[in-house]
Amino acid sequence: MSTNAAARSEHATEGLHGRFRDVLYAADGSPVWDRGWVRNTIVADCRRLLAGFVRGTPTVSEATVGLAVGAGLAAWDASGPPNPSPTQTALVDGHQHLVPRAQLQIEFINPANGTVSAQPTGTLQLKAVLGPGVPAWPDAFHATSTLREFGLTARLNGTDILINYRTHIAIAKDPASTLERTIWLVF
Repeated sequence: MSTNAAARSEHATEGLHGRFRDVLYAADGSPVWDRGWVRNTIVADCRRLLAGFVRGTPTVSEATVGLAVGAGLAAWDASGPPNPSPTQTALVDGHQHLVPRAQLQIEFINPANGTVSAQPTGTLQLKAVLGPGVPAWPDAFHATSTLREFGLTARLNGTDILINYRTHIAIAKDPASTLERTIWLVF
């Protein structure tokens, strides 16, 4: 088989994808809405991060740093959010809120039944809870506490990079509500 034929037929990362589910809770803990599972985008820098993990030294690849949430653009409310791009390198909101790794629940998931696995699998679940007052908006950069985008960040050679990105319908997160965001990365 020629090199070109092998390159055309190999799709080692074809199944690499993400999905997420948002559930918003009122101050009393009752669910306001559950948007169900939606696909999101694994961006190009995630592939660079994975290559760095496999290569090792001198590349310094660091696992997930956190979940960035942003306001996106208010114009998206009228036109609908743009589709996320696999070439996205940062959130549109230059002053996003970061939920640090220490506040994320990260677990391997058995893809056959969706249960937590003590052993590594090809599915990773990251769960973030943005409780009352999180993010602390409005502030000098945000007129409201509305969320319209998010992304997972990691670090490659000392630089924060985006590995997953999604725009979404505006979430008007009032100061008393709680947003539970669950993200699956399927490798």
